[in-house]
Amino acid sequence: MDFSFLDKLDQPVPRDTHPAALGADVLMKQCTLTRGRASGPGGQHRNKVETHITLVHNPTGIEAQAGERRLAKENQSVALRRLRLRLATEHRVYVPEGEIRSELWKSRCKDRRIVCSIKHQDFASLLAEAMDVIDACGYDIRRASTRLQCSGSQLVRLLGDHPPALVKFNEERCLRSMRPLKP
Repeated sequence: MDFSFLDKLDQPVPRDTHPAALGADVLMKQCTLTRGRASGPGGQHRNKVETHITLVHNPTGIEAQAGERRLAKENQSVALRRLRLRLATEHRVYVPEGEIRSELWKSRCKDRRIVCSIKHQDFASLLAEAMDVIDACGYDIRRASTRLQCSGSQLVRLLGDHPPALVKFNEERCLRSMRPLKP
């Protein structure tokens, strides 16, 4: 019997890059940026200056917006961060069998613990990778945590750090007749 396939399980398998993990310039090239005026408090400056930013990721149609800052550049970076989080939560990328952890994941997951603040720029990439693997494992947290080499509680805590991701995760579990999980 040929067991040569077992050697391939530890070798990294190439996979598509999730849009949330792309660099800012590359991601912006895939987006349509719209400027507008925001309503609300702020007086004359806010009413006459187009600082409200809407970003639409063209390949997926997912959008994010920001208008709470006075400068368009600041609103653009806030909108880009929100877009990354929405992409991580709502858009799935195929995950092949085998070793699929990215270098970023390996550097952020030590001793089965995920170390990343929600405010850090890597958070959306890690969330996207986790959600993709969880989806590939049929929303079975044990299988997903085994593939990602972290604990199940750490994985659920990562999702809990971004409440829309945890809501999406639990909705998918309910569709599969699985009980919802809490962080």
